Amino acid sequence: MRADRLVILVLLSLLAASAAVAVWLWRELDGVTMSEEGWLALAGGVVATLALGVGLMTLVYRSHKGGFDERAGRD
Repeated sequence: MRADRLVILVLLSLLAASAAVAVWLWRELDGVTMSEEGWLALAGGVVATLALGVGLMTLVYRSHKGGFDERAGRD
């Protein structure tokens, strides 16, 4: 039980540190603008990342439903 609390404490501290860095960077970038090409590149990256995530999760789901996971590791 003690180890669980330690892991939770470490993860919460990492979350707080990353949030603090994000807020600091957000304030440092005040006044920075992005061109249309930048917005298109950002949108393309988001769409590609979502498509990859959905595709991989679909493969995981199909693998589980097809029974491929049970056969793995057996001789």
